[in-house]
Amino acid sequence: MKLSIQDYINQTPFSGYQKLIFIVTFLVAFFDGYDTAVIGYIAPSVVQEWGISRPDLAPVLSAALFGLACGAISSGPIADRFGRKYLLIASVALFSIGSLISAQVDSLVALERWRFITGIGLGAAMPNAVTLLSEYCPQHQRARIVNTMFCGFPLGAALGGFIASYLIPTFGWRSTLIFGGVLPLLLSILMVFIIPESVRFLSGKPNTQTRIQATLKRFKGRDLAEVDFSLQEQEEVSGHGIQLVLSKQYIVGSVLLWICYFMGLIIFYGVINWMPVLLEQAMSAAAAKQIVGLFALGGLGAIASGYFMDRYNVNYLNALLALLTMMSIAIMGWSLQWGMVALIVVVLFAGIVMNTLQASLPTVAALFYPTQGRTTGVSWMMGIGRFGGVAGSYLVAELVRREFSLEQVFLSLAVPAAIMAICLLLKQYLYQR
Repeated sequence: MKLSIQDYINQTPFSGYQKLIFIVTFLVAFFDGYDTAVIGYIAPSVVQEWGISRPDLAPVLSAALFGLACGAISSGPIADRFGRKYLLIASVALFSIGSLISAQVDSLVALERWRFITGIGLGAAMPNAVTLLSEYCPQHQRARIVNTMFCGFPLGAALGGFIASYLIPTFGWRSTLIFGGVLPLLLSILMVFIIPESVRFLSGKPNTQTRIQATLKRFKGRDLAEVDFSLQEQEEVSGHGIQLVLSKQYIVGSVLLWICYFMGLIIFYGVINWMPVLLEQAMSAAAAKQIVGLFALGGLGAIASGYFMDRYNVNYLNALLALLTMMSIAIMGWSLQWGMVALIVVVLFAGIVMNTLQASLPTVAALFYPTQGRTTGVSWMMGIGRFGGVAGSYLVAELVRREFSLEQVFLSLAVPAAIMAICLLLKQYLYQR
């Protein structure tokens, strides 16, 4: 009997085995978010201990983002050719080891070098986690499940602020890097034994029916030896990996997604990396870290967004979030003048709409591309977009150097959100999906 892999997954209740894949990829996202954002939390301590100026931190703040871009761009084609599982495991191990070594350095140059290496692992991990999970999801629940998993990233970034506010005064800033290295390293070892290769990937390879049957059998425990599984994509496509992503059929949509992710990370890293430093002029270091943690915590709104994305147009929904992001970021600079409660409310709302939007974009990309180019499509969007994080860090550094006011800094960071809304509306107009 012949059966489509996706049809079988759609017809099967979400099993304990699929939930295990979800939990593992959620933890990958959590530690990815923590290790990505931690440099912003330790920045004030590094400035104080090493006696450097705030703008001198820009290369260190950006080093991991360059690594993230390189890791994401290079990992996608590799995963589409050789598989998702072991590349994901290697990526988690790499950023864990990079974080542990970063905790031992004693110079700005060494910290920059090891943050870059850490970033390579971070950049390769998330696209593979998104793709692996999405290919085990029922079609009618895919956006909700993947968005919920991706919430691990802002949750890790947010809790990083609270963890840092405890660890740094007690154990020093290096302890935060050790925390972000030991736990994901243990996770990478467990992943060797508990996560499967993507069956959708395996279906395109020869002599893999036995492996596919054995994996899918774990969903319900039924005997599938007589079932011949196939991919059966709904859309006829030519090429694999980057050839597909850059084909005439997909190139314009790819560029629009790249611009969206790029602009979103200008905002995210502009806020995450510099807000602790900027707010320390008006409040304690611990309070500043916790306020920024609230901004990142807003990404949990992606759970609700995923529910609506399974039911409504993904481009219109996220364009609305982009417009709300523009408005809330624009007024964030003034909210400090209105009192601490107003600042918290505005930061939390901005974090909800901004991070929900950013956390939804990998799902938008996973829905846009077919299996043959899905990891490459997601990873290239995230990789090229990572340069937006670099741009955001340097942009705010330059604005600080030019002595822009807090209000002017956040007005500048609102412009990329307007560009995101335009790109999403164009994608809908051109592709109707």
